[in-house]
Amino acid sequence: MEHLIKKLSQIRLLKWYLVAITLFAIITLLSPQQFPVVAYKLSLVLLSAVVGYHLDRALFPYASPGSYLCTDWKKVGKNFYQIKYKKDGRLYDKSNANYLAEYPVLEPYRMIFAVVLIRRAIIVSAVIFGVTLGL
Repeated sequence: MEHLIKKLSQIRLLKWYLVAITLFAIITLLSPQQFPVVAYKLSLVLLSAVVGYHLDRALFPYASPGSYLCTDWKKVGKNFYQIKYKKDGRLYDKSNANYLAEYPVLEPYRMIFAVVLIRRAIIVSAVIFGVTLGL
């Protein structure tokens, strides 16, 4: 039982999931006829977020945020702290990795990386905004 509780406590945004489920339950209890409308609008917003993300990937196929990282995060995965690499002339490994980000960005591309992240956020939010205005 303790193992299950530990796994549940590690779920990202667990509190927000619980708040959303509670709000859905309140809507269903107070105004059951509005539940399909709320579910429809939520599904459109989620669908527009996915469409916005894939639109960004289609418009800028060679400017993915992951392409500016020091290591390929898809290959490294959770084994980041087992990898050694140089930064500022010093070798970093598992023993002194607390100075580094989990997936560090290449030094000359930090500003471009930030712009790419902002670009993606703007495109996704614009698509979500456009779909929600049409509701």
